Amino acid sequence: MYQIAISLWRTFVPYLVAFVVLQAARLGIHLNNATVNSALTTGFGTVYYAVFRVLEHRYGARWGWFLGAAKPPAYALAGTPATGTHAIDYTRLPEGG
Repeated sequence: MYQIAISLWRTFVPYLVAFVVLQAARLGIHLNNATVNSALTTGFGTVYYAVFRVLEHRYGARWGWFLGAAKPPAYALAGTPATGTHAIDYTRLPEGG
């Protein structure tokens, strides 16, 4: 569950930064159209995320802090059994589930 929370957090942070930057920019620029504001926030957030993911991948995990966490989440490989207290042992379930 922690890995999913980190994943969501690292996706949310760039859009939060984009929103704050655009709100600060609006102090000097009057953007009346909500669609333009939404598009700018989405575009800026996506570019922000991409830039810091590339920096994190190329130059180290310290760049991940700009996404809200020092390193990306680690997911189990497909076919690897889940571990932890919430893992389900499907061999113990009756047939048909």
